[in-house]
Amino acid sequence: MIPSSLLLQAGDLLPEGLEIGFKLVPAVIVISMMALFLAVGFAFKVADTDDMWVAGRSIGNIENGMAIGANWMSAASYLGMAALIALSGVYGLAYVVGWTTGYFVLLIFMAAQMRRFGKYTAPDFVGDRFNSDTARALAAITTFLIGFVYALGQARGMGLVGMYVLGDINNVIAIPGLSAYQAMMVLFMLVTIAYLTLSGMLGATKNMALQYVILIGAFLIGLLATGWTAGYSTILPQIEYGMLISELSAEFSDPFAGGSYYLWIATCFSLAFGTCGLPHVLVRFYTVENERTARWSCTWGLFFIAVLYLSAPAFAAFGTDLYTNSQFGPTYGDPGMSDAAADVIVVLAAQLANLPTWLVGFVAAGGIAAAVATTSGLFIAASSAISHDIYANIINEDATQRQQVLVGRLSIIGIGLLTILFALDPQAPIAALVSFAFSLAAIVLFPMFFLGLWWENTNRPGALAGMTSGIVIWFIPMLNEGQFGLVDGGAGFGIEFLATWMPAVGSGLIGVPLVFAITIFVSYVTDEPPLRTKRMVRQCHSPDPMPKDKTAAQVVSEKVDDAPADD
Repeated sequence: MIPSSLLLQAGDLLPEGLEIGFKLVPAVIVISMMALFLAVGFAFKVADTDDMWVAGRSIGNIENGMAIGANWMSAASYLGMAALIALSGVYGLAYVVGWTTGYFVLLIFMAAQMRRFGKYTAPDFVGDRFNSDTARALAAITTFLIGFVYALGQARGMGLVGMYVLGDINNVIAIPGLSAYQAMMVLFMLVTIAYLTLSGMLGATKNMALQYVILIGAFLIGLLATGWTAGYSTILPQIEYGMLISELSAEFSDPFAGGSYYLWIATCFSLAFGTCGLPHVLVRFYTVENERTARWSCTWGLFFIAVLYLSAPAFAAFGTDLYTNSQFGPTYGDPGMSDAAADVIVVLAAQLANLPTWLVGFVAAGGIAAAVATTSGLFIAASSAISHDIYANIINEDATQRQQVLVGRLSIIGIGLLTILFALDPQAPIAALVSFAFSLAAIVLFPMFFLGLWWENTNRPGALAGMTSGIVIWFIPMLNEGQFGLVDGGAGFGIEFLATWMPAVGSGLIGVPLVFAITIFVSYVTDEPPLRTKRMVRQCHSPDPMPKDKTAAQVVSEKVDDAPADD
């Protein structure tokens, strides 16, 4: 039974101005889309661990690039980025810059090297690189936590956008105690859980390529139509929206009016290096045949992502002006635009521009596709951490493939239900919820991946010290700001100095250097890792091509076995 404290009262989390109600054509579009996702999941259902976790390493570079784009462009990108720019102006651009910069770091320093290492999951890399089941377990727990926190933002997006399409489902199917938002969120999350339980990584990747086409088509068509109809732009809204900025208030156009210079830098830093530590992003490089394809996948992914990121500020500007000129009151000030309205500003802008209902519904469908695509990647990464890294490598080393797939499917159901429970009353806007996951990835996992790939003397004690301290460092600002109601009913410790210099959304700026320093120091003062481990690191940078079905450890073992005996 759902605790009554988590249930929203009627009218809560209802975006002002959004036309909430059942709309036939948009409903047909969204229901058909979700049915298609289920069909693809069924068509590519998996029975072995290769297909379940890494899609049989059979994905091509363009298809994987599209999957990277869909996997990446979550509700935080499709909805939340425009929302942040609408509410906080220039500060919101930290998300555009941070997320994009992260992919350049991945492309240059990590994509090919991770593929050459050749494992199933990010925790798999940590466990094998540092020869530690404890490190593997810490990475798996962190992966699960990242997936959970990140998915909260996706669930919120599904619920908010779903209300435009289907309205209050309680008018059709009575769901006691649930508001319109909650009913929509539960419905779309259950469909997502259902197809993921069937499909695993193989079906999820096929769906992600499809979802990218839907979300980018919906976003760009909606932007072009909104700009044209409202008289803001002709054919290039990404450039033409600049003429509108002078007409918007200072909160939108003045640098750092929505956040301090330090907060902008801290947020940008956390997002850039959090990108490099996200397990559901890194696992995409394991789904391809070789390191060359991994690099090209990253390049294509960056291109597909940039198409939306260069467009989001325009949608934010159009939506802000349309909202300001509507009957809902000023965008800024007290009360101003609510977080719920900002989170659907893309859909709201299309609606306020008087676009046809079916077209607004198509824009809404794109938001749902974006949320579903990212949730898929998150749940696959989290379930693989539980099934492969904890169950098969620590609890039951003799587990069969069938047992691992079963545990993986149960893990997907488990994290899905946990996400639904906490998303009934989300504590922050979409982009903020996602930012917390990025900070965690930046502080705990990125140093392990980067040092593990580029400094062969990083050892087990260093990794354990770094990861343990990283988790503690991440929790400090979260507890201070009362996120998820963990302290004093959501009030938190309220230490102003800490909130200013180590905000939860940008805690990586302090946390990442600290974890790097701790890991390096402990590695220096303790024994070096075994020679075999160092050879594995060197193999990740070897100019010789890697076979599709071989890992760095296997190549090193073969080279050692083939080496001539000493005289």
